[in-house]
Amino acid sequence: MTAKELRQKYLDFFKSKGHIIIPSASLIPENDPTVLFTTAGMQPLVPYLMGEDHPAGDKIVNVQKCIRTGDINEVGDKKHHTFFEMMGNWSFGDFVSADGISKTGYFKEEAIEMSWKFLTSIKYLGLDKNRLAVSVFEGDENSPFDEISYKKWLELGVSEKRIARLSKKQNWWGPAGETGPCGPDTEIFYWIGNPNKVPENFNDDDYRWVEIWNNVFMEYEKTKNGKFISLKQKNVDTGMGLERMLVVMNELDDNYKTELFLPIIEKIEKLSGKKYDNESEVIKKAIRIVADHIKASVFIVADEVEPSNTERGYVVRRLIRRAIRYGRQLEIKKENNWTTELAKIVINIYKETYDELEKNQKFILGEMQKEEEKFGKTLEKGLKRFMIYDLRFKNNNESVKGEEIFDLYQTYGFPFEMSVEELKKIGINFNEEKLKKEFDDESKKHQELSRTASVGMFKGGLADVKKETTQLHSATHLMLAGLREILGEHIHQKGSNINGERIRFDFSYGEKMTDEQIKKVENFVNEAIESKVAVVMTEMTLEDAKKSGAEGAFENKYGDKVKVYKMGKFSNEICGGPHIKNTSELGRFKIQKEKSSGAGVRRIKAVLVS
Repeated sequence: MTAKELRQKYLDFFKSKGHIIIPSASLIPENDPTVLFTTAGMQPLVPYLMGEDHPAGDKIVNVQKCIRTGDINEVGDKKHHTFFEMMGNWSFGDFVSADGISKTGYFKEEAIEMSWKFLTSIKYLGLDKNRLAVSVFEGDENSPFDEISYKKWLELGVSEKRIARLSKKQNWWGPAGETGPCGPDTEIFYWIGNPNKVPENFNDDDYRWVEIWNNVFMEYEKTKNGKFISLKQKNVDTGMGLERMLVVMNELDDNYKTELFLPIIEKIEKLSGKKYDNESEVIKKAIRIVADHIKASVFIVADEVEPSNTERGYVVRRLIRRAIRYGRQLEIKKENNWTTELAKIVINIYKETYDELEKNQKFILGEMQKEEEKFGKTLEKGLKRFMIYDLRFKNNNESVKGEEIFDLYQTYGFPFEMSVEELKKIGINFNEEKLKKEFDDESKKHQELSRTASVGMFKGGLADVKKETTQLHSATHLMLAGLREILGEHIHQKGSNINGERIRFDFSYGEKMTDEQIKKVENFVNEAIESKVAVVMTEMTLEDAKKSGAEGAFENKYGDKVKVYKMGKFSNEICGGPHIKNTSELGRFKIQKEKSSGAGVRRIKAVLVS
């Protein structure tokens, strides 16, 4: 089965069950400062899981592109990826409220039945039922055993021995923060071992049982005092990894042997003279890292992120440079621009599914080329350090330290293996095991510092749906409208980070704003606040929204039907919400800082003061 067939079967199945197909959202989260990238299918849908009405209705299905860098050091084995696609089907509640508003979604039994039918029906995936097993939440002092899911699996014919009752650690989702929606999940596993030797009992510790699908049931809200109360809007949030499922469908034992990676690996083989199947595990790992990182970089840059030393730009820079380092380990012979050759392969694989890749091809290839050339110069500087080591260590008893090798990694991008090779070339004696331990110790220290800084930077956010955050979100719309009014209609949002205290907003503009321009934008927003205009939401087609002049921050994320929030004559913008009801709910708007945030991008920090 091809990736195209798998995506289409999934979308067609849920469409036949009353779901509306929506496109993938951007990899750049809109109004969510908790993460740098879209890391899961549910992330762009948080407002609707929290009660906002989705313009497509209460049942939707999509394939969402995702980036995860938290386990970047795991990439290189057969199953981890930085970029991946998550197939998901969603239900936003099933109830009639006191004021007569109806939500016509579904919950546990329907979700389980649909997932089972999609996996086992000959028309769709046709998996062997005897190779499937499931897990359910066992219950604890705060929430009961998930008996409904358990009984449904039995009803569908799953043996009691194949249903594991697991703890909150394994079978519970959320909340995303300290409080918020959460609930049990039920996971589906597939036996990838010998099909003639499927064990009667399901053991989730056996690696041959691979998790292929997760049904999350958001039925509780965790409160500030740690209590779990029942939610009025009970949601279904499911996820199935496309790459992992493709491996299962084609009976493979390596994610990198699917059509989504094979053409990239074949190009790496040509460039390096290596053969993936014939090489040592060290070389195979390097090939996988290069293929993974170039693919992820292409998708990030396609969403208009340029390599830089901060935030998203830093991530893409790190991915490209890490790919180049491992390319050197593979002895890729082409001196310059081999990353762009691999990028072209990635674009070709995905261009029919994600048209932004072909549309932004010139920009993608240009950024990859610039970064490869910059890093080439940096590596040359790093190599000069070894000339100093030659003089320092070769003819005396002093030994090279792990922190020095880690500094080479941090400053010049040399992986440990490359440094070891250079040390051996110049004939320096050292204990490799001791050096590796010292290097790893330094690396762990750095990771802890990075994690601490990251947590401080990205806590809070629209996902919390706090009153203050919602107010600042509405003020952001007014500010963008003000920027377009004062600086010109070529101004567009490039990213935002909103928490309960301030707005941080990036926009496309190549010059420093003058004090007069800043004052004019402030006056524009404050005039809108003082005018006490209603915030009116209208659902319409994307085409009608464009005709109405509505501004859209990330156009490729929208479906056929969108929400447009209008604030009188001041702002008219496509958005998922949530928003205040009237501009009078805002305090006085103040821009605290305006500075550069990269080439052609400016950043504003602004607040509301009472």
